[in-house]
Amino acid sequence: MTHVLGRRALNRATLDRQLLLRRSELPVVDAVRRLAGLQAQTPHTWYVGLWSRLTDFNPGQAAELLVDRSLIRIALMRSTIHLVTPEDARALRPLIQPVLDRDLYRNFTHGKPIQGIDMAQLVADGIELLAPKPLPNKELGALLAERWPGRPPASLVYAIRNQVPLVQVPPRAVWGRSGPIAHTTADAWLGANVGASVPATASLEWMIRRYLAAFGPASVKDMQVWSGLTKLREVVEPMSLQVFLDEHGQTLYDLPDTTHPDPESPAPPRFLYDFDNLLLSYADRTRVITDDHARHRTQRTVPQILLVDGFTAGDWTVGRDADEATLTIRTYQSLTDPGAVVKEAEALLAFLHPDAGTRKVLL
Repeated sequence: MTHVLGRRALNRATLDRQLLLRRSELPVVDAVRRLAGLQAQTPHTWYVGLWSRLTDFNPGQAAELLVDRSLIRIALMRSTIHLVTPEDARALRPLIQPVLDRDLYRNFTHGKPIQGIDMAQLVADGIELLAPKPLPNKELGALLAERWPGRPPASLVYAIRNQVPLVQVPPRAVWGRSGPIAHTTADAWLGANVGASVPATASLEWMIRRYLAAFGPASVKDMQVWSGLTKLREVVEPMSLQVFLDEHGQTLYDLPDTTHPDPESPAPPRFLYDFDNLLLSYADRTRVITDDHARHRTQRTVPQILLVDGFTAGDWTVGRDADEATLTIRTYQSLTDPGAVVKEAEALLAFLHPDAGTRKVLL
C-alpha cells in the first residue's frame, strides 16, 4: 500500500530540503549547490533567501563569490536568471535548452522578428562580439543590428541570450553596488577549465534527482513547473524512486532511502524574498501557500512572503526614509506568537539596513 503524505508532512519535508526548517552552517557555495540554485533575476533580493537559510550569512562574502566567479547568474530553469555554481550551469544549461528554444520562438515580442533568421550565423556573431569584453544589451544590440539590418536590436539580443549561455557579470547583483545588465558568454567568463568538470551523469535523470534533493517529495507536474520542461513522466517512472501519494491521490516521488521530518517539527518564522524558489517550483503549492494568501494578494508585483509555522501567514515590505528603515508586515490572520515574528523581522531589518540610525518593525 502506497504511503500517504499529509500536507504538514510535505510542508516539513520541503522546508527541511530548502534549509528553512533550521538555518544551515553550509558555506554559501555548498548551500547554492544543495538548493539547485536560487532564482535571481532581481539584483539583490536573493541575498534575503540566503540570509533566511544560513547561519551568520555575510552578504559581502557572497558578493565576492560572484566577483571571483565561484557563483554566476545565468538563464536556466523556466528561462529565468538563476544563481548557480559554474558546474551546475554547465550541466543544467544543455538539459534546459529546449525551454529557452520554446521561449524564443513562441515569445510574443521577439518570436516573429527572428523568424527565418540564420540562427547559426547570429549565434556566431554574438559569441564573436561578446568575446573581447562583456557588453550591455543596448550596445550588443547596436552591434548586431549593423550585421542584421532590418531586425530589431532587442530581438537579436534576446535570441543570443536564449541560444548562448550568457553570464550577467558584476558589478550587477553585487551587494551594496549596482551596474547595468551586461553579459558575456559562459566560456569567456569562466574559461575552458572553470566549471568544466560536468558530471558524466548530467542527464535528465540526474537533473530530477537534483530537484528532488532540493524540493522533494514532488510530482511529475512539480518537476515540470520547476524546470519548464515537458514530458518528464517517461523519464521519472522508470527511475528507482520512492513513491507516495498526497492527500488528493497525486503521485509523489522522492529519492531512495530519504527520510522525512516529523510533521509536528517546529518551523520558526521565515521571511522569503519575492522570487523565492519555494514559492515557484511546484505545480501544487498548497504545501506552503494557504487560501488566505490568495485572498489577500492584491499587489501586481510579486509579494515577499512571511512564513509562520511553515505556511504563508503574511507579506512584508521594507522602506527607507532618510536615516529611518521600516519593515512593515501585513498578516493574513492573528499570530499565536507575534514576538517571534518581530524578533526575526528585526534581525532581517538590521541585515538589510545596518547603517540606519533608526529601525522599526510595524506589525
